[in-house]
Amino acid sequence: MTQTLPASSPIQLTPQQLDALEEKFDAIHDEILAQRGEEDARYIRRVVKLQRSLEMLGRGSLLFAKHKPLWLLGVGSLSVSKILENMEIGHNVLHGQWDWMNDKEIHSTTWEWDFVTPSSGWQRTHNESHHVWTNVVGRDEDVGYNLLRMDDSQPWKPKHLLNPVMNAILAPGFEWGIAMYDIELNRFMTGQKSKKDTLRDVKRTLKKFGRQSAKDFVLSPALASLNGSGVAAIKGFVAANIIRNLWAHAVIFCGHFPDGVEVFSEEDIENETRGGWYVRQVLGSANIDGSKLMHFMTGNLSLQIEHHLFPDMPSNRLSEVAPRVRKICQEYGLPYNSGPLPVQILKTWRKVFRLALP
Repeated sequence: MTQTLPASSPIQLTPQQLDALEEKFDAIHDEILAQRGEEDARYIRRVVKLQRSLEMLGRGSLLFAKHKPLWLLGVGSLSVSKILENMEIGHNVLHGQWDWMNDKEIHSTTWEWDFVTPSSGWQRTHNESHHVWTNVVGRDEDVGYNLLRMDDSQPWKPKHLLNPVMNAILAPGFEWGIAMYDIELNRFMTGQKSKKDTLRDVKRTLKKFGRQSAKDFVLSPALASLNGSGVAAIKGFVAANIIRNLWAHAVIFCGHFPDGVEVFSEEDIENETRGGWYVRQVLGSANIDGSKLMHFMTGNLSLQIEHHLFPDMPSNRLSEVAPRVRKICQEYGLPYNSGPLPVQILKTWRKVFRLALP
């Protein structure tokens, strides 16, 4: 093993440097995981309690949605609730970050999140594919989600002229895009996934779609209709879902697609060591600068570099290790891609537009 990046890359580390870097990142990981305890458990339980309280407030308010102040309160509370459930709770619980608590309720094998795509399907495409093959074109299908051209190494086709349009459509319907992506129709079409497995995933997604729709667009609006608030309630639930989708789309796209983020070929990672894997996670991810509230509302995915280095580390610890990660990156000459949210969004959309052309 002599390199982790293409020979043309200005960043090359010797095997000795990679081994040393691996030891340093491993030490951070092991130190923090050894420290996990009751304080961390109280944190996630408080977040779950807050999220459920906001959800109850939101759903309760929307029962009287014909009154504009209650509609606004309902949409606001439910939007924040859905964001917290998806990002600080769902995403991180499904990574197994809280399995050490041995709490059957907050566990990667039992949590079913407030998203159209079933947890099990998302865990397969995200945990078992994206986090292993991060930014390897052809193996990590998060690079464009089989919909967008997000790197020069992806062959240009006329359909990519619609890159900006497709991304604009994807953003408000992000959960639907992820649900379709997790079914992996592309793998079925190329013979990599059996018809049986594909039908199984389609059935699971349709079942989840039915549950989500019944909860948001049937049962609650039906109750609201008893006082004449049914239509306003449906509009409120639609608004809350769209707000959650727009926020999730922005955060996720800023994590891997701003200018400066590297992608790799399968040849680049031949004989990759764990040290090389760490380097790939740093170069393939990007952070969002911000306050504690920003990190909380993104599920700490604003610390995407640290999350990719340590995907099983509880999210509340990522801000603690970020300065140490940045220092190691500086020591080895690795770029640490981070910027304010508006800047990262601008860089991401600029790439979407640029790659629409050959």
